[in-house]
Amino acid sequence: MTETGTPPQDAVPQLNPQKDWIARWQRVARRIRVPLGFATAAVYLFELIRRAPQPAAVTWSLALVLPGLWLRGYASGYVKKNQELTVTGPYAHTRNPLYLGSMLIAAGFAVALESWPVALLLAVVFAVIYVPVIASEERFLRATFPGFDEYCRHVPRLFPRITPAANPEDAKAKGAFSLSLYIQHREYNAGIGAALLYLSLLLLRPLLAAWVHLPR
Repeated sequence: MTETGTPPQDAVPQLNPQKDWIARWQRVARRIRVPLGFATAAVYLFELIRRAPQPAAVTWSLALVLPGLWLRGYASGYVKKNQELTVTGPYAHTRNPLYLGSMLIAAGFAVALESWPVALLLAVVFAVIYVPVIASEERFLRATFPGFDEYCRHVPRLFPRITPAANPEDAKAKGAFSLSLYIQHREYNAGIGAALLYLSLLLLRPLLAAWVHLPR
């Protein structure tokens, strides 16, 4: 799920792809994101088969996964894609709370497996896929909303500031969490996905062990 949705093709000036690093990087990302997804799943399964998850590690992973799910859900109740510049709620702390939430969730499952290969591969996926997406979305927001540059001066791109930033462009700007937006964005799917991954941590290995011998 992106922060702003897919920008309309005619929303921003179309630059020469040969001179536009964002366009080039996006073309590469589109070609490799599916193979990267399969590679990540394969490494995840390999690490799960190689060694049983430790209860302590799985428990500690919740300290990252649950805040990540909360942040994504909280942010999805504020953002109105392609309609307005969201500057309230979690967007007063970071410009990309959805992506930050995804990073926390991914890091949590790397902790649950105690796997550096999984952590490294997830970092590569983020760098290859999300960096050009964020750059493209910022280009769209800058071209669409005049107050975006001022917003950027007060709110960091990813890692959040502690106190919420004021919005000098519109002192009357208000926002409140909207359950209807949360449902509209189907952010509950992130919780379902996380639950299924935890079930795989708990049940997949015992099920495989019933058919083949697995290392302890």
